[in-house]
Amino acid sequence: MSMTDDLLGIARVSALIEALEEAVPDGALPAMRAAASDLERLTLSGRAKALAAALLADLDGAYAPTAAAVRRATARADLVDWVLWPAGLAVALGAVAGHDGAEHDGAAGDGASHDHAAFDDALDVLRELTPRMTSEFSMRPLLRHDPERALARMSGWVADPDWNVRRLASEGTRPLLPWGERVPALVADPELTRPILDALHDDPSESVRRSVANHLNDHSRRHPEFAVATARGWLSGGGEHAPRTARHALRTLVKRGDPEALALLGFPPVDVAVAPLELDAHAVPNGASIRFRSTIENVGDADARLVIDYALTFPDARGRERSKVFKIAQRVLAPGERTEVIASHSFRPITTRRYYPGSYAVALQMNGALQRRAEFSVLDPTPLDPTPLDPTPLDPTPE
Repeated sequence: MSMTDDLLGIARVSALIEALEEAVPDGALPAMRAAASDLERLTLSGRAKALAAALLADLDGAYAPTAAAVRRATARADLVDWVLWPAGLAVALGAVAGHDGAEHDGAAGDGASHDHAAFDDALDVLRELTPRMTSEFSMRPLLRHDPERALARMSGWVADPDWNVRRLASEGTRPLLPWGERVPALVADPELTRPILDALHDDPSESVRRSVANHLNDHSRRHPEFAVATARGWLSGGGEHAPRTARHALRTLVKRGDPEALALLGFPPVDVAVAPLELDAHAVPNGASIRFRSTIENVGDADARLVIDYALTFPDARGRERSKVFKIAQRVLAPGERTEVIASHSFRPITTRRYYPGSYAVALQMNGALQRRAEFSVLDPTPLDPTPLDPTPLDPTPE
């Protein structure tokens, strides 16, 4: 069980149940109590879903008493943060449920299979909750069920005085929201959320702008032309924050070497000579690091603006070859100028990535153009030192 699961741990969940029991007529929520006793085996999102379903079960799936209980319970000043996720999710699920509490099986966007008043009120509840706990995860059932109606209301939030609500307009509609339920309509048609992104890309709040950039970056994975065109529109329209938002929004395309994205950001193809990559080891124990360096020379007649990345090739759990691109630096070289690049990569396990023993390779990437790679091995963890290639140690400070 990861540490994030404790965000909905028993102590916090108990506080939510107590507040809700004070807000319901008979003061008892047995299904929620039962769900709370069985959280240990569930992930964070699984806990939110189980608790939301239990609250609806306790209230017979009826929207009005669910929304009323959540509004009364969350009036408590101490009820903030992740514990509000299941409360908001119960409201959203209740709004798109039928009379018996079961969600309709009709196609998303049918618009007629739910109570419009309940649907709109659920959006209001999530808007009210988001300053105390971001509601993007709870928003997904509403967007799946009737994206047209939900987007029409959420588009109006771009002018809200509260930056949390403006951020919800962007984050709640992200096509590839981490931990969030997929909304097929948002993935298939990026134009649906473009008005929200265009309205918020230069927002005064950095949190809002970062959400907008992440949103467009999501679209760039399946709709690269759309992402470049949208960022181009931001840049042509000016705005203090437009360049930074556009750069962050196109980061995946930059790593992929997309020529349109690189050119838009001022990094066209360049004429450079790249020396073969030097590694400080033939083999690295799992958990250690490898360092590498190279020299880059501008052999062209004009200044060379460079995005310098490196691509790591590695085996996955099944031995298949995978690759991932990591940032190093951005530099400008005058004609004839040289620069040395020194960087390192750690094979220490982290929560989002695990390394397996086998054959690896690393290669520099210059404005999206992949250079010759250098191969090495990652071994099972041992106390052995890496096998040196060069007796002269590299500068330990990566650039």
